Amino acid sequence: MVNDKTQNSIYSGRLLWYLLLVAALSAFCYVTLHVWLLPYSVAYSKTGAVSVGYVLYVIIGLLFSTPTPFIAVLIISLVRDKISVKQLFSNIMYTEDKGKTILITGGFCLFTLIYAILFGKPNGTAWYMLPLLFIVMIPFVGIAEETGWRGLLQPEMEKRMPFPFSVLTTSVIWYAWHYPVWLDPTSHHYGDSMIGFGITILIWAFTLAAIYKATKSIIACAVYHAFIDSIGVIFDWNALFDPFPGDLSANVFRILWLAAALILWFAADRQDKRRLHIKAGCMES
Repeated sequence: MVNDKTQNSIYSGRLLWYLLLVAALSAFCYVTLHVWLLPYSVAYSKTGAVSVGYVLYVIIGLLFSTPTPFIAVLIISLVRDKISVKQLFSNIMYTEDKGKTILITGGFCLFTLIYAILFGKPNGTAWYMLPLLFIVMIPFVGIAEETGWRGLLQPEMEKRMPFPFSVLTTSVIWYAWHYPVWLDPTSHHYGDSMIGFGITILIWAFTLAAIYKATKSIIACAVYHAFIDSIGVIFDWNALFDPFPGDLSANVFRILWLAAALILWFAADRQDKRRLHIKAGCMES
């Protein structure tokens, strides 16, 4: 188990390095995928023919583009913090209270599933693909992104500014990182409302920040992130998550989503302050 002191020291003072690494890695992936290899992906979407260029497009996207937040943290951990890969994964899998973590993460996943069933438009993908996609997306999307966004960026931002502004800043960076998907005609985000997706990113940034605050668990955020993306493959993503201005049901759920996240965060913050108060009292005595 990783104690609070060790957990906090892992990422302390690494914000600038993280942002520079994510920017550099993302730029490399953008040039490689969108300038050199995109025609192969477009050709595959039209004909179904698999080429060497398309295989490279998939491999680079899966192993380098999506995991840029994880790769940035990995480099920082190995080079600057002298933390082993084993210790890094131990930190990722660390959960303070497993029961509470399952309850909170499962509750938000259930909320998303109910919303999808009630208001989503199935795109024809078989339902049995949902658990399969979910399992695949935990490492390749959830851990790949959340190790950086909530494991490092959000906590570092909270050290520098109040919670609402830290989430706003994190969501802007997260949104900008996603921007190339609107330029890729083979992406499932292509054609989505950029305003609608921005609203969704903001709500999820609050939600994932709250989950991390309450659970101190990167893997909890990774599981929820992976579940959202799995749902988005089964249903029409744009109609489900990114409508703008959106119908009444979508906006009501957005408000409920945000309210639940804010309640969770403030409850967790209050608990943390109570712990610090008790700890300070014990040290004085």
